[in-house]
Amino acid sequence: MVVCMSTVTSARALSPAPAGPRRRAALDWRVRFGVLALIWGFSFLLIKVGTEGYAPFQVTFGRLLFGTAVLAAAMTVKRERLPRGVRTWGHLTVAALLLNALPFSLFAYAELTVPSTLAGICNATSPLWGMALSLVALSEDRPTRSRVAGLGIGFIGVLTVLGVWQGFHGLDATGTAMALLASLSYPVGWIYVRRTLAGTGHSHLSMTGAQLLLATAQLAVVTPLFTTLPSHFPVVPLLAVVTLGALGTGLAMLIQYGIVAEVGPTTAQMVTYFIPVIATAAGVAILGESLSWSTPVGAVVVLAGAALTQARPRP
Repeated sequence: MVVCMSTVTSARALSPAPAGPRRRAALDWRVRFGVLALIWGFSFLLIKVGTEGYAPFQVTFGRLLFGTAVLAAAMTVKRERLPRGVRTWGHLTVAALLLNALPFSLFAYAELTVPSTLAGICNATSPLWGMALSLVALSEDRPTRSRVAGLGIGFIGVLTVLGVWQGFHGLDATGTAMALLASLSYPVGWIYVRRTLAGTGHSHLSMTGAQLLLATAQLAVVTPLFTTLPSHFPVVPLLAVVTLGALGTGLAMLIQYGIVAEVGPTTAQMVTYFIPVIATAAGVAILGESLSWSTPVGAVVVLAGAALTQARPRP
C-alpha cells in the first residue's frame, strides 16, 4: 500500500534480477499477489484503528519501527549488509522521506478526518501523478494518446469521488488534500530513486532495509517534538500499529520483491488496482463507514485512467 508501490519501480532500478535458474517459491506467485493485495488493502483500516489510540506521528513511527525489524531479520537470515558510501546514504535519506516518512505520516493525519475508504481510493491516484510527473522529468517516458487520455479520465474519476458537483459537501478538505499529497509523494520518490540510485550494485533488500532504517530515524526525531508519550497504551490500536508495520510494511515489501523477481514489475504493479477495492470493502464492512454511489463509481474511473497511463505503446 500504502508502502504502496513505493518500490516496484525502484526494485528494478536498484538491483536487476540475477541471471540463471531461480529457486521456485513455496507458494505460487498468484497466491502471494492476493496476499499482498489483502495486506495493503487492509492497511488503511489499520491506520484508522491506530489513530484512534495514538497520535499520527506515533502510528507512523511504530509502523516504520516494526517494518524495519522485519527487514532487519530478513537481512540477517540472508546475510545481507547495509550499503556503503556517503553519497548512497544521502540519496537514501531523501528517498526515505519521500517514499516512507512523509506519505505514511500524511495518510495517518488524513485518516483523523476522512474515512479509510477515501484514503485508499486517493492512494490509487499515484499512477496518475506518476505518469504526469514522468512525462516532464523522465525523457524515456513519451506522451501517447492513451496516456494523455488516462490522465484526463483519472482526473474525472477523482472529481467524481470527491463529489465536485456538490461542492465537496461532507468531505474534510484538509484531510483529503493530505491523502492526495501522500499519493503524490510516492511517484516523486520513484523518480528521485531512478535518477540517483539506479545501478548502485546493492541488492534491493539492502537498499530498502537502509531506507526504512533512515525513515524510522527521521520519525524518531520528529515524533517527540510534536507528540507526548501516551499515559496508557490501548491494546487494539497498538496491535493495529504492530500489524501495520510487521505485515503492511515489512512482510509486504518482501512479498512484493519476490513477485517482481518472478514475474516482473509490470505484472507486480497490478496490485495497485486491487488495493482501493479491498480498502473500501474493509472500511464499510468492519468500520461501518458510509459509502455514497459516487465513491465506488469514481474509484472505477480512477483505476481505468490509471490503467491507461500504464499502457505501453506497441513496437
